[in-house]
Amino acid sequence: MSTVLGIDLGTQSLKVVFYDYDKREITASASSPLQVDRDDAGKAEQNAKWWLTALADALHRVPTEVRKSTQGVSVSGQQHGFVPLDEEGKVLAPVKLWCDTSTQQQVEEITHACGGRDACIARTGNPVLAGYTAPKIRWLAQNCPERYARLSHIALPHDYLNFVLTGTLRMESGDASGTGLFNVRTKSWSKDMLAAVDSDRDLSACLPPLIAANSVLGNITRSSSEKFGLPEGIPVAAGGGDNMMAAIGTGNVVPGRLTISLGTSGTLFAFAKTPVVDPEGNIAAFCSSTGGWLPLLCTMNCTFATEQMRSLLGLDADQFDDVTRAVPAGSDGLAALPFFNGERTPDLPYAKATLLGMSAHNMTPGHFMRAAAEGATFGLRFGLDQLEKLGLRGQSIVVTGGGSKSTVWRQMLADVCSLPVVPLMQDEGAGFGAALHALWMLESQKTASASIAEITSEHVVENAEAACIPDNAVARTYHSAYAEYRRAVQHMSSFYSA
Repeated sequence: MSTVLGIDLGTQSLKVVFYDYDKREITASASSPLQVDRDDAGKAEQNAKWWLTALADALHRVPTEVRKSTQGVSVSGQQHGFVPLDEEGKVLAPVKLWCDTSTQQQVEEITHACGGRDACIARTGNPVLAGYTAPKIRWLAQNCPERYARLSHIALPHDYLNFVLTGTLRMESGDASGTGLFNVRTKSWSKDMLAAVDSDRDLSACLPPLIAANSVLGNITRSSSEKFGLPEGIPVAAGGGDNMMAAIGTGNVVPGRLTISLGTSGTLFAFAKTPVVDPEGNIAAFCSSTGGWLPLLCTMNCTFATEQMRSLLGLDADQFDDVTRAVPAGSDGLAALPFFNGERTPDLPYAKATLLGMSAHNMTPGHFMRAAAEGATFGLRFGLDQLEKLGLRGQSIVVTGGGSKSTVWRQMLADVCSLPVVPLMQDEGAGFGAALHALWMLESQKTASASIAEITSEHVVENAEAACIPDNAVARTYHSAYAEYRRAVQHMSSFYSA
Protein backbone atom coordinates (compact mmCIF):
# COMPACT_ATOMS: atom_id res chain seq x y z
CA MET A 1 0.00 0.00 0.00
CA SER A 2 1.32 3.44 -1.04
CA THR A 3 -0.74 6.47 -0.04
CA VAL A 4 -0.62 10.23 -0.17
CA LEU A 5 -2.07 12.23 2.68
CA GLY A 6 -4.27 15.29 2.29
CA ILE A 7 -4.82 17.36 5.43
CA ASP A 8 -7.76 19.77 5.27
CA LEU A 9 -7.85 22.41 8.01
CA GLY A 10 -11.40 23.74 7.81
CA THR A 11 -13.40 26.10 9.99
CA GLN A 12 -15.57 23.52 11.73
CA SER A 13 -13.25 20.50 11.56
CA LEU A 14 -9.86 19.21 10.53
CA LYS A 15 -9.92 16.24 8.17
CA VAL A 16 -7.28 13.78 6.95
CA VAL A 17 -7.61 11.77 3.73
CA PHE A 18 -5.29 8.88 2.80
CA TYR A 19 -5.46 8.04 -0.91
CA ASP A 20 -3.97 4.87 -2.43
CA TYR A 21 -2.95 6.18 -5.83
CA ASP A 22 -2.19 2.74 -7.27
CA LYS A 23 -5.57 1.26 -6.35
CA ARG A 24 -7.24 4.67 -6.90
CA GLU A 25 -9.24 4.49 -3.71
CA ILE A 26 -9.46 6.39 -0.46
CA THR A 27 -7.96 4.02 2.08
CA ALA A 28 -8.93 5.95 5.19
CA SER A 29 -10.26 9.30 6.34
CA ALA A 30 -10.99 10.82 9.72
CA SER A 31 -11.90 14.19 11.17
CA SER A 32 -11.83 16.08 14.43
CA PRO A 33 -14.19 18.99 15.26
CA LEU A 34 -13.09 22.58 15.81
CA GLN A 35 -14.81 25.40 17.66
CA VAL A 36 -14.88 29.08 16.70
CA ASP A 37 -14.73 31.85 19.29
CA ARG A 38 -17.30 34.42 18.11
CA ASP A 39 -18.96 37.55 19.41
CA ASP A 40 -21.59 40.00 18.15
CA ALA A 41 -18.90 42.48 17.05
CA GLY A 42 -17.79 40.15 14.27
CA LYS A 43 -14.96 38.32 16.01
CA ALA A 44 -14.25 34.81 14.70
CA GLU A 45 -11.06 33.30 16.11
CA GLN A 46 -9.39 29.98 16.81
CA ASN A 47 -6.36 29.05 18.86
CA ALA A 48 -3.66 27.51 16.67
CA LYS A 49 -3.00 24.83 19.29
CA TRP A 50 -6.56 23.58 18.69
CA TRP A 51 -5.49 22.73 15.15
CA LEU A 52 -2.56 20.64 16.37
CA THR A 53 -4.75 18.78 18.85
CA ALA A 54 -7.29 18.11 16.11
CA LEU A 55 -4.57 16.95 13.69
CA ALA A 56 -3.17 14.48 16.20
CA ASP A 57 -6.66 13.26 17.07
CA ALA A 58 -7.69 12.76 13.43
CA LEU A 59 -4.46 11.01 12.46
CA HIS A 60 -4.56 8.64 15.40
CA ARG A 61 -8.06 7.56 14.36
CA VAL A 62 -6.40 6.05 11.27
CA PRO A 63 -4.76 2.61 11.51
CA THR A 64 -1.01 2.65 12.04
CA GLU A 65 -0.30 0.66 8.89
CA VAL A 66 -2.13 3.25 6.79
CA ARG A 67 -0.18 6.12 8.34
CA LYS A 68 3.07 4.26 7.74
CA SER A 69 2.20 3.85 4.05
CA THR A 70 2.29 7.62 3.47
CA GLN A 71 4.69 8.68 0.71
CA GLY A 72 3.91 12.41 0.69
CA VAL A 73 1.75 15.05 2.38
CA SER A 74 -0.01 18.22 1.31
CA VAL A 75 -2.00 20.60 3.50
CA SER A 76 -5.16 22.49 2.58
CA GLY A 77 -6.16 25.32 4.89
CA GLN A 78 -8.93 27.84 5.36
CA GLN A 79 -7.83 30.99 3.57
CA HIS A 80 -7.04 34.47 4.90
CA GLY A 81 -6.45 33.59 8.57
CA PHE A 82 -3.59 35.49 10.22
CA VAL A 83 -1.16 33.42 12.29
CA PRO A 84 1.32 35.88 13.89
CA LEU A 85 4.62 34.24 14.89
CA ASP A 86 7.53 35.55 16.92
CA GLU A 87 11.19 35.02 16.08
CA GLU A 88 11.11 31.49 17.53
CA GLY A 89 7.97 30.52 15.63
CA LYS A 90 5.62 30.76 18.62
CA VAL A 91 2.07 31.97 18.00
CA LEU A 92 1.55 35.45 19.44
CA ALA A 93 -2.25 35.74 19.44
CA PRO A 94 -5.50 33.94 18.62
CA VAL A 95 -5.92 33.45 14.89
CA LYS A 96 -8.46 35.73 13.25
CA LEU A 97 -10.29 33.67 10.61
CA TRP A 98 -11.67 34.33 7.14
CA CYS A 99 -15.13 34.90 8.64
CA ASP A 100 -13.93 37.52 11.15
CA THR A 101 -15.55 40.85 10.24
CA SER A 102 -14.31 42.87 13.23
CA THR A 103 -11.61 44.57 11.14
CA GLN A 104 -13.78 46.77 8.89
CA GLN A 105 -12.27 49.92 10.37
CA GLN A 106 -8.83 48.68 9.36
CA VAL A 107 -10.16 47.83 5.87
CA GLU A 108 -11.29 51.41 5.44
CA GLU A 109 -7.99 52.80 6.73
CA ILE A 110 -5.90 50.61 4.42
CA THR A 111 -8.13 51.38 1.45
CA HIS A 112 -7.87 55.12 2.12
CA ALA A 113 -4.07 54.92 2.52
CA CYS A 114 -3.84 53.10 -0.81
CA GLY A 115 -5.94 55.70 -2.63
CA GLY A 116 -9.34 54.03 -2.67
CA ARG A 117 -10.98 50.75 -3.69
CA ASP A 118 -10.13 51.12 -7.38
CA ALA A 119 -6.49 51.82 -6.53
CA CYS A 120 -6.34 48.63 -4.46
CA ILE A 121 -7.70 46.62 -7.39
CA ALA A 122 -5.15 48.27 -9.68
CA ARG A 123 -2.27 47.36 -7.34
CA THR A 124 -3.20 43.79 -6.43
CA GLY A 125 -6.19 42.74 -8.54
CA ASN A 126 -8.46 42.74 -5.46
CA PRO A 127 -10.08 45.24 -3.11
CA VAL A 128 -9.26 44.97 0.60
CA LEU A 129 -12.01 43.07 2.42
CA ALA A 130 -12.65 42.36 6.09
CA GLY A 131 -12.02 38.66 5.62
CA TYR A 132 -8.54 39.13 4.14
CA THR A 133 -5.27 38.95 6.05
CA ALA A 134 -4.09 42.55 5.55
CA PRO A 135 -6.60 44.26 7.90
CA LYS A 136 -5.98 41.60 10.54
CA ILE A 137 -2.31 42.61 10.65
CA ARG A 138 -3.22 46.26 11.14
CA TRP A 139 -5.77 45.26 13.79
CA LEU A 140 -3.03 43.49 15.77
CA ALA A 141 -0.78 46.55 15.51
CA GLN A 142 -3.51 48.83 16.85
CA ASN A 143 -5.00 46.56 19.51
CA CYS A 144 -2.02 44.49 20.69
CA PRO A 145 1.04 46.72 20.11
CA GLU A 146 3.32 44.71 22.39
CA ARG A 147 2.58 41.49 20.51
CA TYR A 148 2.84 43.27 17.17
CA ALA A 149 6.30 44.53 18.13
CA ARG A 150 7.38 40.88 18.52
CA LEU A 151 5.94 39.86 15.13
CA SER A 152 8.62 38.21 13.02
CA HIS A 153 6.67 35.94 10.67
CA ILE A 154 3.29 36.23 8.96
CA ALA A 155 1.73 32.84 8.26
CA LEU A 156 -1.58 31.60 6.93
CA PRO A 157 -3.29 28.58 8.55
CA HIS A 158 -1.96 26.00 6.08
CA ASP A 159 1.51 27.59 6.24
CA TYR A 160 1.49 27.15 9.99
CA LEU A 161 0.67 23.44 9.78
CA ASN A 162 3.46 23.08 7.20
CA PHE A 163 5.81 24.82 9.63
CA VAL A 164 4.85 22.48 12.48
CA LEU A 165 5.31 19.40 10.29
CA THR A 166 8.62 20.40 8.67
CA GLY A 167 10.17 23.30 10.58
CA THR A 168 10.09 25.29 7.30
CA LEU A 169 7.99 28.40 6.69
CA ARG A 170 7.18 29.12 3.04
CA MET A 171 4.19 30.36 1.06
CA GLU A 172 2.79 29.71 -2.43
CA SER A 173 0.91 32.01 -4.78
CA GLY A 174 -2.58 30.52 -4.36
CA ASP A 175 -3.05 31.16 -0.66
CA ALA A 176 -0.85 34.28 -0.78
CA SER A 177 -3.25 35.87 -3.26
CA GLY A 178 -5.95 35.92 -0.59
CA THR A 179 -3.99 38.09 1.82
CA GLY A 180 -4.78 41.45 0.20
CA LEU A 181 -1.01 42.03 0.01
CA PHE A 182 -0.25 40.11 -3.19
CA ASN A 183 -0.20 41.35 -6.77
CA VAL A 184 -1.88 38.52 -8.66
CA ARG A 185 -0.75 39.82 -12.04
CA THR A 186 2.96 39.61 -11.21
CA LYS A 187 2.69 36.96 -8.46
CA SER A 188 4.69 39.12 -6.08
CA TRP A 189 4.11 41.09 -2.88
CA SER A 190 2.80 44.62 -3.33
CA LYS A 191 5.04 47.19 -1.63
CA ASP A 192 2.23 49.75 -1.83
CA MET A 193 -0.21 47.52 0.04
CA LEU A 194 2.36 46.61 2.68
CA ALA A 195 3.01 50.31 3.24
CA ALA A 196 -0.74 50.96 3.45
CA VAL A 197 -1.00 48.41 6.25
CA ASP A 198 1.94 49.91 8.15
CA SER A 199 3.92 52.83 6.74
CA ASP A 200 6.39 52.77 9.65
CA ARG A 201 7.54 49.16 9.28
CA ASP A 202 8.84 47.01 6.44
CA LEU A 203 6.41 44.11 6.69
CA SER A 204 8.07 42.36 3.75
CA ALA A 205 10.67 41.11 6.23
CA CYS A 206 7.90 39.13 7.96
CA LEU A 207 6.62 37.42 4.81
CA PRO A 208 7.84 33.91 3.98
CA PRO A 209 9.66 33.25 0.69
CA LEU A 210 7.42 32.10 -2.17
CA ILE A 211 7.89 28.63 -3.69
CA ALA A 212 6.51 26.86 -6.76
CA ALA A 213 3.21 25.04 -6.36
CA ASN A 214 4.55 21.54 -7.08
CA SER A 215 7.80 21.83 -5.12
CA VAL A 216 8.83 20.07 -1.93
CA LEU A 217 8.46 22.47 0.98
CA GLY A 218 10.24 20.26 3.49
CA ASN A 219 10.18 16.88 5.19
CA ILE A 220 8.43 15.48 8.23
CA THR A 221 10.68 16.08 11.23
CA ARG A 222 11.42 13.52 13.91
CA SER A 223 9.33 15.38 16.48
CA SER A 224 6.36 15.59 14.11
CA SER A 225 6.75 11.93 13.24
CA GLU A 226 6.58 11.02 16.91
CA LYS A 227 3.63 13.31 17.62
CA PHE A 228 1.48 12.53 14.59
CA GLY A 229 2.56 8.99 13.67
CA LEU A 230 3.74 9.83 10.15
CA PRO A 231 6.96 8.43 8.62
CA GLU A 232 9.94 10.63 9.38
CA GLY A 233 11.53 12.30 6.36
CA ILE A 234 8.69 11.96 3.85
CA PRO A 235 8.22 15.09 1.68
CA VAL A 236 5.59 17.75 2.33
CA ALA A 237 4.27 19.78 -0.61
CA ALA A 238 3.67 23.51 -0.67
CA GLY A 239 -0.06 22.91 -0.17
CA GLY A 240 -2.52 25.78 -0.55
CA GLY A 241 -5.78 27.39 0.45
CA ASP A 242 -8.88 25.24 0.74
CA ASN A 243 -10.43 26.69 -2.40
CA MET A 244 -7.26 26.00 -4.38
CA MET A 245 -7.16 22.41 -3.14
CA ALA A 246 -10.89 21.97 -3.82
CA ALA A 247 -10.17 23.05 -7.40
CA ILE A 248 -7.68 20.18 -7.71
CA GLY A 249 -10.04 17.75 -5.99
CA THR A 250 -12.78 18.58 -8.51
CA GLY A 251 -10.53 18.56 -11.57
CA ASN A 252 -10.84 22.32 -12.04
CA VAL A 253 -7.30 22.77 -13.35
CA VAL A 254 -8.07 23.50 -17.01
CA PRO A 255 -10.30 26.17 -18.60
CA GLY A 256 -13.98 25.43 -19.17
CA ARG A 257 -14.94 23.89 -15.82
CA LEU A 258 -17.00 25.39 -13.01
CA THR A 259 -16.91 24.24 -9.39
CA ILE A 260 -19.27 25.19 -6.59
CA SER A 261 -18.48 24.27 -3.00
CA LEU A 262 -21.43 24.15 -0.62
CA GLY A 263 -19.46 24.40 2.61
CA THR A 264 -19.55 26.69 5.64
CA SER A 265 -18.91 29.38 3.06
CA GLY A 266 -20.10 29.09 -0.52
CA THR A 267 -17.61 29.35 -3.35
CA LEU A 268 -17.79 29.34 -7.13
CA PHE A 269 -14.62 29.25 -9.19
CA ALA A 270 -13.08 28.50 -12.57
CA PHE A 271 -9.53 27.99 -13.82
CA ALA A 272 -7.80 30.50 -16.08
CA LYS A 273 -4.40 30.52 -17.77
CA THR A 274 -4.05 34.30 -17.40
CA PRO A 275 -5.04 36.75 -14.63
CA VAL A 276 -8.77 37.53 -14.48
CA VAL A 277 -9.41 40.80 -12.62
CA ASP A 278 -12.96 42.00 -11.97
CA PRO A 279 -13.00 45.82 -12.09
CA GLU A 280 -16.02 45.77 -9.79
CA GLY A 281 -14.21 43.56 -7.27
CA ASN A 282 -17.03 41.01 -6.91
CA ILE A 283 -14.95 38.12 -8.26
CA ALA A 284 -11.71 37.54 -6.33
CA ALA A 285 -8.71 37.53 -8.65
CA PHE A 286 -6.90 34.67 -6.95
CA CYS A 287 -4.05 32.55 -8.22
CA SER A 288 -4.45 28.79 -8.32
CA SER A 289 -2.11 26.36 -6.56
CA THR A 290 -1.32 24.77 -9.91
CA GLY A 291 0.50 27.61 -11.64
CA GLY A 292 -2.53 29.42 -13.09
CA TRP A 293 -5.32 31.62 -11.77
CA LEU A 294 -8.58 30.86 -9.97
CA PRO A 295 -11.19 33.65 -10.32
CA LEU A 296 -13.57 33.01 -7.46
CA LEU A 297 -16.69 34.23 -5.75
CA CYS A 298 -17.03 33.65 -2.02
CA THR A 299 -20.09 34.07 0.15
CA MET A 300 -19.68 33.78 3.90
CA ASN A 301 -22.97 32.04 4.60
CA CYS A 302 -23.76 28.75 2.91
CA THR A 303 -24.17 25.64 5.03
CA PHE A 304 -23.54 27.94 7.99
CA ALA A 305 -26.88 29.57 7.16
CA THR A 306 -28.77 26.31 6.74
CA GLU A 307 -27.24 24.93 9.94
CA GLN A 308 -28.35 28.03 11.85
CA MET A 309 -31.87 27.61 10.51
CA ARG A 310 -31.89 23.86 11.16
CA SER A 311 -30.78 24.45 14.75
CA LEU A 312 -33.49 27.07 15.27
CA LEU A 313 -36.16 24.70 13.95
CA GLY A 314 -34.89 21.72 15.93
CA LEU A 315 -34.44 19.54 12.84
CA ASP A 316 -32.00 16.65 12.52
CA ALA A 317 -29.50 16.76 9.67
CA ASP A 318 -31.19 13.84 7.92
CA GLN A 319 -34.52 15.72 7.93
CA PHE A 320 -33.21 18.50 5.66
CA ASP A 321 -34.16 16.89 2.34
CA ASP A 322 -37.62 15.73 3.40
CA VAL A 323 -38.60 19.05 4.98
CA THR A 324 -37.21 21.14 2.13
CA ARG A 325 -38.62 18.95 -0.65
CA ALA A 326 -42.16 19.47 0.67
CA VAL A 327 -42.01 23.21 -0.12
CA PRO A 328 -42.29 24.53 -3.70
CA ALA A 329 -39.48 26.43 -5.44
CA GLY A 330 -39.48 30.05 -4.37
CA SER A 331 -40.76 29.16 -0.87
CA ASP A 332 -44.16 30.75 -1.61
CA GLY A 333 -42.63 34.23 -1.61
CA LEU A 334 -40.48 33.84 1.52
CA ALA A 335 -36.98 35.19 0.81
CA ALA A 336 -33.88 34.91 3.00
CA LEU A 337 -30.81 37.10 2.95
CA PRO A 338 -28.78 34.67 5.08
CA PHE A 339 -26.02 37.07 6.11
CA PHE A 340 -25.47 35.64 9.60
CA ASN A 341 -21.70 36.28 9.42
CA GLY A 342 -22.02 39.59 7.65
CA GLU A 343 -21.24 39.07 3.98
CA ARG A 344 -18.32 39.31 1.58
CA THR A 345 -20.25 39.26 -1.69
CA PRO A 346 -22.06 41.58 -1.59
CA ASP A 347 -19.51 43.45 0.55
CA LEU A 348 -21.63 43.94 3.69
CA PRO A 349 -19.49 43.11 6.73
CA TYR A 350 -22.06 44.65 9.10
CA ALA A 351 -25.07 42.82 7.66
CA LYS A 352 -27.33 40.46 9.59
CA ALA A 353 -29.63 37.74 8.34
CA THR A 354 -33.06 38.86 7.13
CA LEU A 355 -36.32 37.15 6.21
CA LEU A 356 -38.66 38.98 3.82
CA GLY A 357 -42.14 38.22 2.54
CA MET A 358 -43.51 36.34 5.54
CA SER A 359 -47.19 35.52 5.37
CA ALA A 360 -49.61 33.25 7.17
CA HIS A 361 -49.13 30.74 4.35
CA ASN A 362 -45.35 30.40 4.46
CA MET A 363 -44.66 30.42 8.20
CA THR A 364 -43.63 26.75 8.38
CA PRO A 365 -40.32 25.04 9.21
CA GLY A 366 -40.07 23.77 5.64
CA HIS A 367 -40.47 27.26 4.17
CA PHE A 368 -37.86 28.70 6.52
CA MET A 369 -35.46 25.87 5.72
CA ARG A 370 -35.91 26.08 1.96
CA ALA A 371 -35.67 29.88 1.95
CA ALA A 372 -32.31 29.70 3.74
CA ALA A 373 -30.94 27.23 1.17
CA GLU A 374 -32.35 29.27 -1.71
CA GLY A 375 -30.83 32.48 -0.36
CA ALA A 376 -27.41 30.81 -0.13
CA THR A 377 -27.82 29.45 -3.66
CA PHE A 378 -28.90 32.81 -5.11
CA GLY A 379 -25.69 34.31 -3.74
CA LEU A 380 -23.72 31.78 -5.79
CA ARG A 381 -25.88 32.39 -8.88
CA PHE A 382 -24.76 36.03 -8.72
CA GLY A 383 -21.19 34.79 -9.01
CA LEU A 384 -22.11 32.76 -12.08
CA ASP A 385 -23.46 35.91 -13.73
CA GLN A 386 -20.29 37.83 -12.85
CA LEU A 387 -18.01 35.12 -14.22
CA GLU A 388 -19.93 35.17 -17.49
CA LYS A 389 -19.40 38.94 -17.70
CA LEU A 390 -15.67 38.23 -17.46
CA GLY A 391 -15.88 35.69 -20.28
CA LEU A 392 -15.78 32.52 -18.16
CA ARG A 393 -18.46 29.95 -18.93
CA GLY A 394 -19.01 26.27 -18.34
CA GLN A 395 -21.38 23.62 -19.60
CA SER A 396 -21.94 22.08 -16.17
CA ILE A 397 -21.11 22.56 -12.50
CA VAL A 398 -19.11 20.12 -10.41
CA VAL A 399 -20.36 20.37 -6.83
CA THR A 400 -18.55 19.53 -3.62
CA GLY A 401 -18.80 20.34 0.09
CA GLY A 402 -21.19 19.19 2.80
CA GLY A 403 -24.27 20.64 1.13
CA SER A 404 -23.59 18.62 -2.03
CA LYS A 405 -24.68 15.47 -0.19
CA SER A 406 -28.27 16.74 -0.35
CA THR A 407 -30.15 15.62 -3.46
CA VAL A 408 -32.64 18.45 -2.96
CA TRP A 409 -29.91 21.09 -2.77
CA ARG A 410 -28.13 19.72 -5.85
CA GLN A 411 -31.39 19.93 -7.82
CA MET A 412 -32.04 23.42 -6.47
CA LEU A 413 -28.58 24.48 -7.64
CA ALA A 414 -29.21 23.05 -11.11
CA ASP A 415 -32.56 24.83 -11.39
CA VAL A 416 -31.28 28.18 -10.08
CA CYS A 417 -28.22 28.16 -12.37
CA SER A 418 -29.89 26.42 -15.34
CA LEU A 419 -26.92 24.08 -15.66
CA PRO A 420 -26.41 20.37 -14.95
CA VAL A 421 -24.88 19.75 -11.52
CA VAL A 422 -22.59 16.75 -11.02
CA PRO A 423 -21.14 15.47 -7.70
CA LEU A 424 -18.01 13.34 -7.45
CA MET A 425 -17.37 9.76 -6.44
CA GLN A 426 -14.60 10.98 -4.10
CA ASP A 427 -16.65 13.23 -1.85
CA GLU A 428 -13.75 14.51 0.24
CA GLY A 429 -13.44 18.02 -1.20
CA ALA A 430 -10.28 19.92 -0.38
CA GLY A 431 -8.81 16.97 1.52
CA PHE A 432 -8.86 14.82 -1.61
CA GLY A 433 -7.47 17.74 -3.61
CA ALA A 434 -4.60 18.05 -1.15
CA ALA A 435 -3.88 14.34 -1.53
CA LEU A 436 -3.69 14.73 -5.32
CA HIS A 437 -1.49 17.78 -4.81
CA ALA A 438 0.91 15.59 -2.82
CA LEU A 439 0.84 13.06 -5.66
CA TRP A 440 1.71 15.85 -8.13
CA MET A 441 4.68 16.76 -5.93
CA LEU A 442 5.89 13.14 -5.97
CA GLU A 443 5.48 12.86 -9.75
CA SER A 444 7.28 16.19 -10.23
CA GLN A 445 10.27 14.78 -8.38
CA LYS A 446 10.45 12.05 -11.03
CA THR A 447 9.89 14.30 -14.04
CA ALA A 448 9.68 18.08 -14.29
CA SER A 449 6.88 17.81 -16.87
CA ALA A 450 4.45 16.03 -14.53
CA SER A 451 0.97 17.37 -15.29
CA ILE A 452 -1.63 18.13 -12.66
CA ALA A 453 -4.27 18.01 -15.42
CA GLU A 454 -3.31 14.43 -16.27
CA ILE A 455 -3.37 13.47 -12.60
CA THR A 456 -6.85 14.88 -12.04
CA SER A 457 -8.19 13.34 -15.25
CA GLU A 458 -6.99 9.94 -14.02
CA HIS A 459 -8.13 10.19 -10.41
CA VAL A 460 -11.15 12.54 -10.23
CA VAL A 461 -14.32 10.60 -11.11
CA GLU A 462 -17.72 12.19 -11.59
CA ASN A 463 -20.80 10.47 -10.16
CA ALA A 464 -22.97 10.66 -13.28
CA GLU A 465 -25.80 8.68 -11.67
CA ALA A 466 -26.28 11.41 -9.06
CA ALA A 467 -26.20 14.29 -11.56
CA CYS A 468 -29.11 16.75 -11.53
CA ILE A 469 -30.52 18.22 -14.76
CA PRO A 470 -32.37 21.56 -14.66
CA ASP A 471 -36.16 21.43 -14.75
CA ASN A 472 -37.13 24.21 -17.18
CA ALA A 473 -40.41 25.03 -15.44
CA VAL A 474 -38.74 25.30 -12.03
CA ALA A 475 -35.89 27.27 -13.57
CA ARG A 476 -38.41 29.87 -14.77
CA THR A 477 -39.81 30.14 -11.25
CA TYR A 478 -36.33 30.67 -9.91
CA HIS A 479 -35.58 33.30 -12.55
CA SER A 480 -38.28 35.44 -10.98
CA ALA A 481 -37.37 34.54 -7.40
CA TYR A 482 -33.72 35.40 -8.09
CA ALA A 483 -34.72 38.81 -9.45
CA GLU A 484 -36.65 39.45 -6.23
CA TYR A 485 -33.63 38.32 -4.20
CA ARG A 486 -31.37 40.79 -6.03
CA ARG A 487 -33.93 43.56 -5.46
CA ALA A 488 -34.00 42.72 -1.76
CA VAL A 489 -30.20 42.79 -1.56
CA GLN A 490 -30.15 46.21 -3.24
CA HIS A 491 -32.65 47.66 -0.78
CA MET A 492 -31.15 46.09 2.34
CA SER A 493 -27.58 47.03 1.42
CA SER A 494 -28.14 50.65 2.42
CA PHE A 495 -29.67 49.54 5.72
CA TYR A 496 -26.59 47.42 6.56
CA SER A 497 -23.94 49.69 5.04
CA ALA A 498 -22.61 50.75 8.46
